[in-house]
Amino acid sequence: MPFSYTAIDASGASQSGVLDVNSKNEAYRLLEKLRLTPVSIAVATAPAGAENSGTTNKNTSKEVTDSSGKLAIPDKPVSLSKANLVLFTEELSDLLDSGLQLEQALRIMHERQEDESVKGVAARMRDEIRDGSSVAKALPHASPSFDSLYINMVAAGEASGSLPQILKRLAHNQQIMNELNAKVLQALIYPAFMVGGCILLMVVFMVVLVPQLTELLGKTGQDLPASTQMLVNISSVVTRFWWLILIVVVAGLLIFKAIISTPRGRFWWDGAKLRLPLFGPVLAYRFYAQFCQALANLVTNGVPLLNGLKLMRKATPNTYLSKHLNDVTEFVGEGGALSIGLRKTEAFPMLLSDMCAVGEQTGDIGHSLGKAAVRYDKQLDRRIKRLTALISPIILVLMAGVVTVVAYSIITAIFQSVNGIRG
Repeated sequence: MPFSYTAIDASGASQSGVLDVNSKNEAYRLLEKLRLTPVSIAVATAPAGAENSGTTNKNTSKEVTDSSGKLAIPDKPVSLSKANLVLFTEELSDLLDSGLQLEQALRIMHERQEDESVKGVAARMRDEIRDGSSVAKALPHASPSFDSLYINMVAAGEASGSLPQILKRLAHNQQIMNELNAKVLQALIYPAFMVGGCILLMVVFMVVLVPQLTELLGKTGQDLPASTQMLVNISSVVTRFWWLILIVVVAGLLIFKAIISTPRGRFWWDGAKLRLPLFGPVLAYRFYAQFCQALANLVTNGVPLLNGLKLMRKATPNTYLSKHLNDVTEFVGEGGALSIGLRKTEAFPMLLSDMCAVGEQTGDIGHSLGKAAVRYDKQLDRRIKRLTALISPIILVLMAGVVTVVAYSIITAIFQSVNGIRG
């Protein structure tokens, strides 16, 4: 099939001609083999007498195809980590913003990027775009890490001609989301470590210390105090039936997992997590900040509000919140206002609905959602600081209480045995 092309050589001069190749992809590869930078390639009618030239080009293209292993195009979509997703988006945005064409930008990323996953995604996207695909359609073929929100924002950027700016906003939004997730994870790590330490301390007391103390005090022939006897009984049960306790714990976890795997169980658990003391508000404010930030980006970049709500509903992993978002989406789809829909569900704070109402009155709901995202981000920071400030003394008090009870039981038994021996 003949393709007419216009390209620029190494000296900057423009060249035009016709290539007889099987596809536009092969035409790109052939021009690359000839060290030409393509400007445009289109299907053309092969001129008369060009059969010999076409044969030569086809053979050359075959050589390029055979040596296409140098392109290192992965056979299947490549997954990106969160950090690499931000890196890919930022680098592509910078290259496009500097004036490069999309195909050239992806080629530079493919050739110069050190990270193999980013190189693989750039290569697959470049290959898809060479075949005539749009950027939004090429994204899911290149990597499953591009979610529906990302793809739709890129599609909006292509339609409006502002793809570099959209990508820059996407990169900024991804960094914010990663920081939010990191804050929540950091807030939960320390309490989990403290709880694990408390459980380990109890196991050491029950399995190691108390049995040795029981053997020592039993030689005195004295009756043990009630608190010590209760501690000994618990230790005896743990030591003799640890395997049964382990089976019960594992079975309980499996049953709980099976329950939350069902739609009703998952809905209940996702709602219960938001009502947990200390931890629930952190999870809720993280969602509010992410919801406002993502929906503000969608609306600001030309995505209709109803479509943005549908995308947010699909991208929300929490089924409890997703169900309420579905109610809001249906209400807005029927012509209702977003602020009223949020207020009717009673799953969103009044502040969010009030700020949306202000945005609806001023005609700039995207700006209002952006301000709400900043406010909820600050509130999330305060919640996390409060959580880390409260959880440490709470865990320490619990551990001190456990140690005090065990120490009191042991010391009381020792003193009673010593007094009995003296008597």
